[in-house]
Amino acid sequence: MFEQAFKNIDDVLRKEAGCGTELDYAEQTSWLLFLKYLDGLEQDRADEAALEGRKYTFILDEPYRWDVWAAPKTPLGMLDHNKALVGDDLRDFVDQKLFPYLHGFKRKATGPNTIEYKVGEIFAEIKNKISSGYNLREIIDHVDELRFRSQVEKHELSHLYEAKIKNMGNAGRNGGEYYTPRPLIRAMVKVVDPRIGERIYDGAAGSAGFLCESFDYLRAKPGLTTSDLKTLQERTFYGKEKKSLAYVIAIMNMILHGIEAPNILHTNTLTENLADVQDRDRFDVVLANPPFGGNERKEVQQNFPIRTGETAFLFLQHFIKVLRAGGRAGVVIKNTFLSNTDNASVALRKHLLESCDLHTVLDCPGGTFQGAGVKTVVLFFEKGSPTRKVWYYRLDPGRNLGKTNPLNDADLAEFVALQKTFADSPKSWTVDAATIDRATFDLSVKNPDGGEKVTHRSPREILDEIAALDAESAEVLATIRGLL
Repeated sequence: MFEQAFKNIDDVLRKEAGCGTELDYAEQTSWLLFLKYLDGLEQDRADEAALEGRKYTFILDEPYRWDVWAAPKTPLGMLDHNKALVGDDLRDFVDQKLFPYLHGFKRKATGPNTIEYKVGEIFAEIKNKISSGYNLREIIDHVDELRFRSQVEKHELSHLYEAKIKNMGNAGRNGGEYYTPRPLIRAMVKVVDPRIGERIYDGAAGSAGFLCESFDYLRAKPGLTTSDLKTLQERTFYGKEKKSLAYVIAIMNMILHGIEAPNILHTNTLTENLADVQDRDRFDVVLANPPFGGNERKEVQQNFPIRTGETAFLFLQHFIKVLRAGGRAGVVIKNTFLSNTDNASVALRKHLLESCDLHTVLDCPGGTFQGAGVKTVVLFFEKGSPTRKVWYYRLDPGRNLGKTNPLNDADLAEFVALQKTFADSPKSWTVDAATIDRATFDLSVKNPDGGEKVTHRSPREILDEIAALDAESAEVLATIRGLL
């Protein structure tokens, strides 16, 4: 039933001129899902308070509650067509009253980790793109079919929502930044092995895939106590996200996975000066896939001891800094980081090797990230002692990866198993840090037993990147034409 409701919502959104991509579909579905979820959360809290003889104060004033403006019901539980807004009345209420009201919650909230603050943040950053009040009514009716009350329902909805995020990742170059393949995330979580009571952080949260998968991993641990579950809800998962759409999706994704008030801040992580990081700001675990490329402004680069315009390199410095001593990390980065000869790359590799134990490098094949031609590696390191040995694993699923043939959990099973003991194999080998060139700190993926040189991208990978760049150029040109 839920799957059909999601399909029906997308079918209506396709009629809307303002909703032309999977990104738009996800955004518009997200704010409506959030309000529907909030209504269910409030009803549960009110029922719980009534059973305990307490008075419950609703977060939203009555005119702005889902069961008043969106889906008023008759005594028989059917939509009350006499009270339900439709057409221009519905659109005008949403644009002129509902969104401004919800935007104001940011000022009322007692702190950034409250549900009230999340409401204000979400509705400050997005707008209703559904211009037809009749289409909006149809979508609301489909959303109202969804239920968030049981764990089974939330679990099913979280899978459907993840599929929607994955579709965004397949929507082209811009969509791909929101989606890291879940099999890769799950393998990274297994290697880093977060524990109950540790603080887990992603400073480039995107759709919060790393935090959601970490939550699922920890929640599956046997023998969890009520205190453990409270710790998972309130004091375990932390993230930051710069982009408005990704922020909204991250919040909704975590809620659907079962975290009621996600500790996600809407901010540009890189504007924080590393010199200001205190012990209280540090984390036990970092799991992240920071954005590649970009040209951060000079004033942002001033926040970092190693100055560079490459966003991912700034994030890596940030992650090393915010890890506590003994803290563990798994970070995705472009494979060119391992061998670039520019001063920033060399200095950053030196810093990583001297301040952390870079124990594992996972070399990912082209096609791991659908829609992006960039080859990547995953760096696994522990802060506090210098690198002694680096274990490399070259992931080779034995087939070309792509949209119709994506990475799966079985592809990574051998890596996870061998990594536990840093075992050598035809795909894995160990390099002694003492043999690393002290002038360049080159960490290139070269199997000493295979007579391999640094691998170049295949023609297919190059063509994929050209296609992605062409699509991005076409999108920019279309935007320019629309402004003329």
